[in-house]
Amino acid sequence: MSLQLPQPPAAALRAVLGALDDLDALSDALPVRSSAVRRAIGPLTPAHPLPVHLLDPMASDGAAAPLARARRTGWRFLIKAGDEVVAAADTLERVAEESGETHTFAHFAEGPYPASTLHALQQARLHAAGAQTTYLPRLLSVPGHYMTALWLHPVLSPAPTPDLLIPLVPAPLGVTAHIPHHAEELLALLALTNGALLTSTA
Repeated sequence: MSLQLPQPPAAALRAVLGALDDLDALSDALPVRSSAVRRAIGPLTPAHPLPVHLLDPMASDGAAAPLARARRTGWRFLIKAGDEVVAAADTLERVAEESGETHTFAHFAEGPYPASTLHALQQARLHAAGAQTTYLPRLLSVPGHYMTALWLHPVLSPAPTPDLLIPLVPAPLGVTAHIPHHAEELLALLALTNGALLTSTA
């Protein structure tokens, strides 16, 4: 079937647009001389919004924490200059203040994650096109295992379908990035080996 692309909250989009318009925010978030955002020619636009979920990597008994325990912390937008992805921008969810805003800008990020996220989304579209399942894409952060992955959550399927994780670059030792893994199996293996797999799970 397809990916059911999520619709970001208006407050999250406003927070990112406000940061892009704020030169002070850009100066504080990224090194001025080396930032791809600073080098970009033309307008910068947020694209491909994804909800970010945080998973406590280990349960109290040492077992893998189930995906159901992952909590949404905010949204991540890829920042494009023309057709090129040059960075990512994260927001944090918060309790509504007097202004009524429920999201605040957190930071810009460069490095491998923005391009890797775009690559994973392209892979997810190809996977979903050949499946009978409709998936909702999310980002899953598992800081205890130094892993961020594109999380494909099934929302419409004719049969029980597992959640999938596509680890982003850099992936944990022994985990193959940009390969769909059954989510619970991968998390269980990471917990069992304390995040250091000896062989590929692909």
